[in-house]
Amino acid sequence: MKRDDLRNIAIIAHVDHGKTTLVDAMLRQSGIFRANELVAERVMDSNDLERERGITILSKNTAVMYGDVKINIVDTPGHADFGGEVERVLNMVDGVLLLVDAFEGPMPQTKYVLRKALEQKLKPIVVINKIDRPDERVEDVADEVLELFIELEADDDQLDFPVVYAAARDGYAKLNMADEATDLKPLFDLLIKEIPAPEGDLDGPLQIMVTTLDYDDYVGRIAIGRIIRGRVFNGQNVLVLNGDLETRAKIGRLYGYQGLKRVEVKEAGLGDIIAVTGLDNVSIGQTIADTEHPEALPAINIDEPTLAMTFGVNTSPFAGREGTLVTSRHVRDRLFKEVETNVSLRVEETDNADTFKVSGRGELHLSILIETMRREGFELQVGKPEVIYKTINGQRCEPMEALTIDVPQEFMGAVMESLGTRKAELVNMTELAGYLRMEFVIPARGLIGFRSEFLTNTKGNGIMHHIFHGYVPFKGEIPGRSRGVLIAFEDGETTAYGINTVQDRGVMFVVPGQAVYTGMIVGENARELDMDVNPCKKKHVTNMRSSASDDSIRLTPPRILSLEQALEYINKDELVEVTPHSIRLRKTILDRAARNRDRKNNQ
Repeated sequence: MKRDDLRNIAIIAHVDHGKTTLVDAMLRQSGIFRANELVAERVMDSNDLERERGITILSKNTAVMYGDVKINIVDTPGHADFGGEVERVLNMVDGVLLLVDAFEGPMPQTKYVLRKALEQKLKPIVVINKIDRPDERVEDVADEVLELFIELEADDDQLDFPVVYAAARDGYAKLNMADEATDLKPLFDLLIKEIPAPEGDLDGPLQIMVTTLDYDDYVGRIAIGRIIRGRVFNGQNVLVLNGDLETRAKIGRLYGYQGLKRVEVKEAGLGDIIAVTGLDNVSIGQTIADTEHPEALPAINIDEPTLAMTFGVNTSPFAGREGTLVTSRHVRDRLFKEVETNVSLRVEETDNADTFKVSGRGELHLSILIETMRREGFELQVGKPEVIYKTINGQRCEPMEALTIDVPQEFMGAVMESLGTRKAELVNMTELAGYLRMEFVIPARGLIGFRSEFLTNTKGNGIMHHIFHGYVPFKGEIPGRSRGVLIAFEDGETTAYGINTVQDRGVMFVVPGQAVYTGMIVGENARELDMDVNPCKKKHVTNMRSSASDDSIRLTPPRILSLEQALEYINKDELVEVTPHSIRLRKTILDRAARNRDRKNNQ
């Protein structure tokens, strides 16, 4: 049976190409919002971090009505670090809208998500967005998209993709650049025509694939998925299938999607995307099935983590001053709760009860988790990110990343030199309107700490994106940070006088009046060795000196590191202390004498 009244699509694109803005426009033009309703921009990015960073982290479902047809739209993350989200989402849909910027063209993450969609034989529609840009290259971009499809070995049917030209911010789309357009009607019409309607057995035994989990304080765990076969009703008895394990359960409430809201429904059928409550032990990738004829669906394949770091309880002298969740039990429970919904994440216990090994898809993936936890009131100390090696055919192999860089030509030399020491190989170079686009294959560990160096080398004019490329035999040692750090050797509060006596040694990370402790990193040394300093030093006031002479001290502005920059910066013997209001760098061993003994023992 075919359900002509329903279409399920995912929107896939690279970061900042306008996915969420297009969904906004589709929601507005389908009449979901009342005429006088105040609606935020990028209404799908509901998470605070998503709004601040302008990126989508979690996939979201919404639904619009176009005529008699309900269109379920899933907005997916563009960052490869959230690939686990993308792969699950594609199991819920029959087609994809591939959104491409009219100037930038297809970028690395576009390639990553599109490959997943083509592997699942989903029908693609290409939307070239931002055609109102003065520097648009619509024809060139269309050719680049075709080349990308060929490179990804799309079949003949997938290569015959329709193209729509759009300006999502202004809310219009057209099938030819010469056409006049005022709304998104051409896109809606094409979508109904090209995206296949769900097909299957509406009256067969129930099968629902659980692709996402949500949590509500009142109703508990909410399982979200697509009905692959049959119908489901409120209060129905079902079996949750996990491998050979069957668990009996009863559906509490059943929800469908209407606009951005979940709406309670009495029943749903084949092809519907639904949310159900009452299934306390359900997990992602499991099948909700009929009790009489239980049949499991194939498990979802998720890319393995490539980066690991340690999360531990904050042990600094300032522990417990800012956070409310500071014990190992708090940290452990929160990490294992995250694993239930974040399928690309792995958490392992270590020999130390206060420390956990957390593995993820990249620095952004892990730093988003840390940022979320600190906002919830957690205090943590986290170690340097390290890549996960694999043994393949008896050889030690490491993960590689495909790195794409756009830089003005005058910075090309500095970037090439920096990447050369990090074992990067240049595979392609093209020129784009005054910019050079360079494509490299680089070991994942070579990218740790590269972003801040890259922004310095290009004076903030460079753009970089990277994506997992595969495993290759170990490429050899990569030199680490070339400079040592300045370490406070006593507890206290920094003074302008103290900082002034130290700042000639390097770059400071602290400001006057800031509390510091023994073993805390307060700056970067200009030389390669670590140095113990005293930024809390006070000037001795005598009758020969004026205490007001401090007013004439001129301090160099300090370098304030963000969470990502701090994670990239530290060495193996250092930690980042993360609390709700502060990010501090510290040595793992705080005591100066113990640190010196440890260094001698390891030489």
